[in-house]
Amino acid sequence: MRVRFDSFELDTNRRLLLRDGRVVHLQPKAFDLLKLLVDAAPRVVGKSELHERLWPNGVVSDSTLVYLVKEVRRALGDRGRTEPMVRTAHRVGYAFDAPVTRAPRASLSRWLVTGERRIPLADGEHFIGRDPGVTVLLDYSTVSRRHARLVVSEAGAVLEDLGSKNGTTIGETLLTGAVTLCNGDRFACGRVPLTYRESSAGMPTATQASRVGRASSGR
Repeated sequence: MRVRFDSFELDTNRRLLLRDGRVVHLQPKAFDLLKLLVDAAPRVVGKSELHERLWPNGVVSDSTLVYLVKEVRRALGDRGRTEPMVRTAHRVGYAFDAPVTRAPRASLSRWLVTGERRIPLADGEHFIGRDPGVTVLLDYSTVSRRHARLVVSEAGAVLEDLGSKNGTTIGETLLTGAVTLCNGDRFACGRVPLTYRESSAGMPTATQASRVGRASSGR
């Protein structure tokens, strides 16, 4: 998502806040707070909702939230403004009050690359493995029948291992939970390397196949 307000541009896909084209630094939680407020604008977002969405697995004090609000205001130059962009609704929460222009969402083509093959990915759920019924069939002995799952939506592509025998790795890290893939991310199912790609220009012309590898009798 890309939105513009005042002299700023917020690019949530690249996690960047720009002012007149220059990057404005925000710590990760402050960026998440700004994104939440901009997404909800002009609605007042209650403190309890902010706590739940920013710290879903922990409890923090209101002072931590106040600190993040101050950091966001500093980054936006809210100090001294008669009408600040981040408004406090006393005893309730916060609201983003600046007029927001939302850039149209670009249509993305998504695909996997393995070897010389490109495998197109439509929106929805894709199973990766050796089972004949999966979407992405990798016929290698190190790949489990239902090895991993990739869910594609407007929000991105989310990969998770399905308890495979040889695991799913990103880089040298074994995948233990769901992870959102970015363009160019490389991962492996067993010993089969794959690369995730996405582009608004469409998928390059090449042989497209959902079946990769050689038949294997291994289980």
